[in-house]
Formats: sequence, C-alpha cells, structure tokens
Amino acid sequence: MESQLELSVKHKSTVRILQITDTHLFANAEDTLLGINTYRSYHAVLNAIREQGLDVDLIVATGDLVQDQTVEAYQHFVDGVATLTPPCVWLPGNHDYQPAMIDALNQAGILSAKQVLIGNNWQMLLLDSQIQGVPHGELSDCQLDWLTRCLESQKHRDTIILLHHHPMPSGCTWLDQHSLRNSQELAERLREHSQVKMMLCGHIHQEMDEMWNGIRLLATPSTCIQFRPHCTNFTLDTVSPGWRYLEMSLSSDEKGKIETQVYRLAGTEFCPDLDADGY
Repeated sequence: MESQLELSVKHKSTVRILQITDTHLFANAEDTLLGINTYRSYHAVLNAIREQGLDVDLIVATGDLVQDQTVEAYQHFVDGVATLTPPCVWLPGNHDYQPAMIDALNQAGILSAKQVLIGNNWQMLLLDSQIQGVPHGELSDCQLDWLTRCLESQKHRDTIILLHHHPMPSGCTWLDQHSLRNSQELAERLREHSQVKMMLCGHIHQEMDEMWNGIRLLATPSTCIQFRPHCTNFTLDTVSPGWRYLEMSLSSDEKGKIETQVYRLAGTEFCPDLDADGY
C-alpha cells in the first residue's frame, strides 16, 4: 500500500531523527495565525536547527504543514526544509489538503514513504489519521491492517509509530475533543507487538511525554503557536516554538534504546494574541 524507505546508516552507532510539526503555513508569507507569522517562525526554527549543526539522518514532518490548504503554502514548506540536507518524510494532519500536499511534496522530491527501515533493528511507521474536514482523527481499517502487516513482517525491528492525532488525553479538555477517536482499536492492534517502543504525534502544540498502554507517547511543540497545557478552554501559551530530536541506538548491546529532547527558540519574538478564543 505504502512506499518504503531504507535509510542508509552504514558505520553509524546511532541515528538521529528531527521532528518538526504543525507549521501552519499560508500562501501569503505575511499572513499570521493568532498573532504569529507562521512563515517567519518556521524559518526561525530552521535557522536554529542549522546553527545547532547536529548530524541528522532523517526529518519527519507530522502534519498540519499548512493552514490554508494551498499548493503555494506547501511550496513554502518545501523551500524551507530544502535548506536542511537530510531526507524528509511526512504524514497529514487535520488542516492538510492531501491532493495539494501530495502534488507539491512529490514534485519537490519530498519522500512519500510511510515505512522507514533504519539499519537492521529499527523501523518507523507513519500513519494517516486525517478525516478530511473535521479536527479529530481516526485510523481507517486500511491503515490499521497496513500497520499490522508491517509489524508482522518486521518482528525483529523495534518500532516507532508516528501519527498526527494524540491517542490519549492530553489534559486539555477542549483539545481532547479532537483526539484520535478509535484509539482503542489501535491499542488492540498493538497489544501483541511488544516491538513498538514509542509513538510520536503532533496536533496538540505542546510537549508531552506519557505512557499509553505500555508504550511511551511523545508530542512535540509546533513551530508556531503553542497551546497552554491542562486547560479546560482554548488557551494559548507564551512559550516559544520548538522541535524535537530522537537518537536511536543501532548497537545490539543497546537494542531499543531511544533518547529524545525538545528544543525551543530563544527569546520572545513569537508571542501570540493571548485574547484569541479559537481558530
């Protein structure tokens, strides 16, 4: 069903993955989302990543790449990510429009692979939880069957699952209306697959690190607006845009070992309109 990427990691003892998520770009680079110019915040994040000078093997973009569903906005994403050298894979979020997304990213050579094989002992599986036109998510039977086949065919590989929507409550009442609706079905599929070590999502515009059914679940800050944790109603946060790195061991002595860290922009340049009551 989905294409496969074999990531070249010869002579490496670890592999480093960069996650960027929820860029919410517009066709017009001057447009703002809740007071933040998403084009400028995206490029500020990319500049900070380049300045870190870290050896990154793969970029994963976990949805809501654009806000206005235009080809031009996806081109802004492409132009930005092209300033980094690693290959990039992606999955859609609730704000994405897949016809435009697929065309723009494919034309730019951004990989459509949804199964990434890393060395001899890791795989990453990118799931599509989008239901077009609504903010919540759901995994189709087709997606769940594909996930099961990938896990069954690569039983020796420790696995990281990526999706846009969070499968467990974030602690924000208003956000949790827009979570993954059939998370119990996903949990049932994963019950017999102990090789799944981690799940990685976007969508909630905040950092999260919790255990869900014995699997470590991480969420990562957006490159633009941030949502304040543990709020009943829509509330923006003043913390800066961010990104995440994951470092996975390729050593047989450290099988399944993952280290991860979130970084944020320094300063207070990207402060949202705190009076906003939704978007």
